[in-house]
Amino acid sequence: MPITKFKDLSTGSKYLVLFELLLFMSSIALAIHLNNAFGIVQQAVLPSNIFFIYALSYALIAQLSSLALGLYNSKLRESFRGLFRRIMLAIAIAFSIATIINPLYGDLALAIELLGLSSCISLLFIGGLRYFAYHVDIFGFNKRNVLVLGAGERASIIEKRMRRDVDRQGFKVHGFVVMEGDSKGGIERETRINLEESLVSYCLEHDIDEIVVASDERRNNLPVDELFACKIRGVDVTEILDFIERETGQIAVNLIYPSWVIYSNGFTSTNYLRNTLDWLFNATIAFFLLLITWPVMLITAILIKLDDGLSAPIFYRQERVGVDGQPFYIVKFRSMRVDAEKDGAKWAAKNDDRTTRIGHFIRKYRIDELPQIYNVMRGDMGFVGPRPERPEFVQNLVKSIPYYNERHNVKPGLAGWAQLKYPYGATEEDALEKLKYDLYYIKHRSFFLDLLILIRTFEIVVFGKRR
Repeated sequence: MPITKFKDLSTGSKYLVLFELLLFMSSIALAIHLNNAFGIVQQAVLPSNIFFIYALSYALIAQLSSLALGLYNSKLRESFRGLFRRIMLAIAIAFSIATIINPLYGDLALAIELLGLSSCISLLFIGGLRYFAYHVDIFGFNKRNVLVLGAGERASIIEKRMRRDVDRQGFKVHGFVVMEGDSKGGIERETRINLEESLVSYCLEHDIDEIVVASDERRNNLPVDELFACKIRGVDVTEILDFIERETGQIAVNLIYPSWVIYSNGFTSTNYLRNTLDWLFNATIAFFLLLITWPVMLITAILIKLDDGLSAPIFYRQERVGVDGQPFYIVKFRSMRVDAEKDGAKWAAKNDDRTTRIGHFIRKYRIDELPQIYNVMRGDMGFVGPRPERPEFVQNLVKSIPYYNERHNVKPGLAGWAQLKYPYGATEEDALEKLKYDLYYIKHRSFFLDLLILIRTFEIVVFGKRR
């Protein structure tokens, strides 16, 4: 990471420098205060002028280390984990340099233990500030200035689907550049730019951090040389599919083209070892979940009998489409009337009038899903994956929605990315929206994503809130 000069820092960076200067100095003061209170080591009393010089020199050394590691670069795009690693390294370098120059203070030198304590306090202070700034973005570090190349149909997805502030937490749209071949009826409300100067000059003049390529007509129409020049000058160039995927957690099915799927990362196949480990993991959780929830399941069965009569069935079996399109039968607590499908198969809705009194409650808290522990143990399903649909619906959806069949490349699940991000679906349009999230899950499938989905599902079940 190249060293950035202080005079080149953005306004947000300058405020951050000031805050962290005070925090680094405060860490020395707090370390000395703790030593005076608890007698950690023998330390001579520092006159106020010497203390100020010591604290200031330590802070400046730490900030120069941070500067060298790019921590004050407003264009730095790192996860918090990456930022924290840089912070640790910067403080370690500052500690090493401080110990080297420490003997120059003679009898008033700070004990090495207090320097170490100051470094630990610095890590807590700076890490806490950076964590807060990373999530709240008070210094404007995480807000990318985005220029969209295109103002037609493809670009309009950003305007239509990402119009709220909450959808644009990580970026702001500078404008949409009108390109030759853009379809009519694209961008309507946001800034349309008729670019008369070079793209490189415009980006540098307006501090553009990222260019999103979203033109409708690309063949012999993209300014490849200028995009290359922008790229080597530090401006990120992103395809609109990747941009939407990154910012929304879904894949825009209607924009997908085969070469994007072929060349993009993800969509990796699973092998026999991965499938075996997945089954062991899911079966183990299912077994322990059964031990915990069997009293709830017993009470639910009794309540269903009391609500619908002793002759009414407790469970129902329903055919669903599983991995590789193979059918299987799920087992659930019956939450609807016995004659719920006398007129044929229907989509389940959020406030379905076919739901019984007890059925409404058990569906709200997902208790009706508990018998599917049996399906998990059998290997028909996992805890996380796309929600399995009925064959009657799948036949129509495969014909009408492109790439719908791809969701059957992984095992279906009780919980899923689509269930977290999208409510009950009762139409083909809802199925299309859920497919966008299912494809995102299939592309990025990992143990940690599965764990995140399980944690958030637990949060919804317990607290009844959806993110």
